[in-house]
Amino acid sequence: MEDIQVINVIFFLSSGLFLGWSLGANDAANVFGTAVSSRMIKFGTAAVICAIFLTIGSVMSGSGAAHTLGKLGAVDTLPGAFTVALASALTVFLMTKMKLPVSTSQAIVGAIIGWNFFSGNPTDVKVVSKIVSTWVLCPLLSMFFAVIVFKIFKYLVEKSNIHIVRQDTYTRAGLIVAGAFGSYALGANNIANVMGVFVPSSPFKDITLYSGFVFTSVQQLFLLGAVAISIGVYTYSKRVMVTLGSDLFKLSPVASLVVVISSSLVLFVFSSHELNLFLASIHLPQIPLVPVSSSQAVVGAVVGIGLIKGGKEINLKVLAKISSGWIATPLFSAVVSYITLFFMQNVFMNQVFQ
Repeated sequence: MEDIQVINVIFFLSSGLFLGWSLGANDAANVFGTAVSSRMIKFGTAAVICAIFLTIGSVMSGSGAAHTLGKLGAVDTLPGAFTVALASALTVFLMTKMKLPVSTSQAIVGAIIGWNFFSGNPTDVKVVSKIVSTWVLCPLLSMFFAVIVFKIFKYLVEKSNIHIVRQDTYTRAGLIVAGAFGSYALGANNIANVMGVFVPSSPFKDITLYSGFVFTSVQQLFLLGAVAISIGVYTYSKRVMVTLGSDLFKLSPVASLVVVISSSLVLFVFSSHELNLFLASIHLPQIPLVPVSSSQAVVGAVVGIGLIKGGKEINLKVLAKISSGWIATPLFSAVVSYITLFFMQNVFMNQVFQ
């Protein structure tokens, strides 16, 4: 019986792992996409750094965004979580096949709303509004960061008179450091998309190590998700890198660094408990800890760079195609989720909600 139970757990978690692979193929490489497309960093180097730091971020700091996602809908059975994650993963995979930098955050939100409709659970309008507002704020904030960082870099380059060879070396090092930071922030923020729906029905138990450190069931889920994301980075992420780094707007190495820093800052802002505590201590409004799209952050930064340079070289057709993917993703994912939940419960006889 225990063997059968283990097999069931592995099967039901497989959709989350598939979703993690899809995120790695589509979103995770965005922190290094512009650096690779501008040929400042080799893809293999970027993939290794990304995998290491997103895993650390996922395990150590992934709970905040997952908590907010849980408020949208607590999927309370393992088959239900499997189906919701599968619907989201299928949506992301299909969008990736069309070379669209789709938002995994939007896909999982749409899938959870589909579960709410199917199970009869109410969808909290305030939580939806909070999440949707970040879909607008994320690219705008990234665009703002890009403009500020670009102007700072331009001033420093003009005043320092650094030789072009040394500038190239500094830029390459900066891309590696910023990419590592961005990968950490990505893991902390986006692991909720991959394994967040499994938290209420987690099949794991907390593990207490010899030193007294507790490896929680949630951290175990997040570690599995981070491994899946890393595999996605290695196996299928170059396609979206080309779209972001070359098709939308041609980026110089320095501009690539600006994009990585700007998008990484956005991911950090929406996943940092420490920043929220600091804002609260000085009586400022706290930023919602919500999983946001790294694709949206990168696109916002790229557009910001393009606007600084006059805007004429921005490929509006590519931008429109990307934006249409963002609109279609949550709607498509909600429909797929509802249909797959129906089949899971009525055809395969698995209870998808309590």
